[in-house]
Amino acid sequence: MSMAEHARKYPELWQRFTPRQTLVRYSWYMGVIFVAVWSVRNLDIPWFYFLDAHIQAADLAVRMWPPDMDFLGQLYDPLIETIHIATLGTAVTIVLAFPVAFLAARNTTFNSLTWFIGRLILVTSRSVNTVVWGLLFVAIFGPGPMAGIWAIAFRSIGFMGKLTAEAIEEIDQGPVEAIEATGASRLQVLWFGILPQVLPVIYGTTVYRWDINIRESTVLGFVGAGGIGIQLYASINLFSWQEVSLMLIAVFCVVVVSEFVSAIVRQRIT
Repeated sequence: MSMAEHARKYPELWQRFTPRQTLVRYSWYMGVIFVAVWSVRNLDIPWFYFLDAHIQAADLAVRMWPPDMDFLGQLYDPLIETIHIATLGTAVTIVLAFPVAFLAARNTTFNSLTWFIGRLILVTSRSVNTVVWGLLFVAIFGPGPMAGIWAIAFRSIGFMGKLTAEAIEEIDQGPVEAIEATGASRLQVLWFGILPQVLPVIYGTTVYRWDINIRESTVLGFVGAGGIGIQLYASINLFSWQEVSLMLIAVFCVVVVSEFVSAIVRQRIT
């Protein structure tokens, strides 16, 4: 059968999208391109810097190699401090985030006002970057690990609280209604009917957030909030690139180990 005969026999050709859907899709594509071009034009990027960027990168790599192994002894304490900041910050988050999660879940909150307050806390926590929280707490507590701990905690509340609140809203209501039928108090219902169902989510979210906090705590020293970031910032300012490379390798190793530990724990939980 020729193509002309095929066209006469099957005049309606299958199309994945209707003309309207195609128009909407291409409108979205054009909108994204327009926003990207508009953003680049308004950033006033000095494009001529890109001409020798590869040369500068290669020169920096040469200056960073080999790592200064004599500096290794000075990294132990700040590296351990970084891990402590992440761990204690995660522990503080557990105390603060989960009560907020129960307020932010529609089936456990008291009323619409408490639900709004809970959601507002979660959104506020997630909308402020860890470094910004670090700046705020450095102004409150002064430079040091205490500011880093609270910065990590306040940033993590929104992450852990949101995931836990969503898990609470998706629980099986059968056990909850059975416990309520016995005349149990609200606290008993939360403790025996809801908490056991969301414990796996709480454990998994805590471990996952601790893994993230290990990475985030490495840069808090740039704003004076303790950890290896302080030493890293000082070495960069002094152009001690071999020390910088050693610290980057050390941070990479710590992150890999934390990722490995996190994966094992989450696998055992699930």
